[in-house]
Amino acid sequence: VKTRAARTGINPATMEKIEIAESKAPAFKAAKTLKDAVKGE
Repeated sequence: VKTRAARTGINPATMEKIEIAESKAPAFKAAKTLKDAVKGE
């Protein structure tokens, strides 16, 4: 799990600036077999 830093974003519908809070996101490193499967090898 990686922590994503707080940042400023923009609402594309209104062009209003908004603050995006710090959040946690899942993270992984793909194994060679997965990379090869995505490439179609």
